[in-house]
Amino acid sequence: MSEVFTGSFTQQEPIPEEGIEAACAVLRSGRLHRYNLAGGEAGEVAHLEQEFAAATGARYCLAVASGGYAMACALRASGVQPGDPVLSNAFTLAPVPGAIASLGAVPVFVDVADDLTIDLADLRRQAASSGARVLLLSHMRGHICDMAALMEICDAAGVTVIEDCAHTMGAAWDGVPSGRWGRVGCFSTQTYKHLNSGEGGLIVSDDPEVMARAVLLSGSYMNYDLHASAPPPEAFGDLRRDVPNISGRMDNLRAAILRPQLRTLEDQCARWNALYRLVEAGLQATPGLALIRRDPRECFVGSSIQFLLRDWPGRRVQAVLDRCRARGVALKWFGAPEPSGYTSRYDHWAFAAPPRLPQTDRVLAGLVDMRLPLTFTREDCALIARIIRAEVSAVWQAG
Repeated sequence: MSEVFTGSFTQQEPIPEEGIEAACAVLRSGRLHRYNLAGGEAGEVAHLEQEFAAATGARYCLAVASGGYAMACALRASGVQPGDPVLSNAFTLAPVPGAIASLGAVPVFVDVADDLTIDLADLRRQAASSGARVLLLSHMRGHICDMAALMEICDAAGVTVIEDCAHTMGAAWDGVPSGRWGRVGCFSTQTYKHLNSGEGGLIVSDDPEVMARAVLLSGSYMNYDLHASAPPPEAFGDLRRDVPNISGRMDNLRAAILRPQLRTLEDQCARWNALYRLVEAGLQATPGLALIRRDPRECFVGSSIQFLLRDWPGRRVQAVLDRCRARGVALKWFGAPEPSGYTSRYDHWAFAAPPRLPQTDRVLAGLVDMRLPLTFTREDCALIARIIRAEVSAVWQAG
């Protein structure tokens, strides 16, 4: 009888006991709002911001309600206005162009390369021709491009870089943490990311004006002096009457849950990478299947894995998904004709009115994606790899 995987691709590990205890303490106090503090109390959100700034090496950090809010807030704080073109990856998820569109700005999509990173040659062309002055760079599914080369292109073109690090918390390029190459780094703490508070986001930057704007946008109500990881009060003086309040603060309950997780992030990333390497090894040399090349300068976090069924007809890709699903393995396909669940692609987002991108279309047509939750064991990963290998091989041989 064929092997079947019976585990869950969506089940996360429990919140650490320390986080549960800290959350209960917040609940017992009733002081969930970040500015509702007892005398002399800094609050869980302020502590989290200090700790995340230290972990990333950033001068400033702001905790907000979601990763999507973090991106929109960073774009506003960087001066993006309605109607402005904003560059972004064609291979990303809906919240990224959604953040651009929420400002009334216009997404301008850049092609994806075979290694699933932004195509730097197309970025150079688009930076020169589109009139865009901001790039919202998505490190999609944890794939980081040559960041030194990207920054050289953007600096020469006068393009500000905002990094979407939803899939790269704890990752780095050439020793520099993700989120620290551009002017602003945006992170998510949604359940399927590397820290889990259900929803949540973090913004980091060394730029005092951008971060002062972000704090005011988030709804500080002139309580910016209660932020321990924000620019000094004088940075707010000329801005506080002009920047609108678009409330999106993180609360003390979520921050209390996150702080213990942040302390173990490095170990968690190592666990993800061990699972990733097991699945990768199990899929090596599978007929018709191409694994994604990883640059040695990239310190990635393998919380998901991708592979290409390059130039396969759609019906055969769908057959692989169906056969794997029948054996308990849930795969996602970025080439599907219709959006499904969390998975969609640039030509599904009619609000952006994107032109066709044949290079990106070819990559996404064969792109298959799979989560690797830390609830998986090593044995689970070996079994999953055997199932995928068997079903890809069967469909390949059938022609």
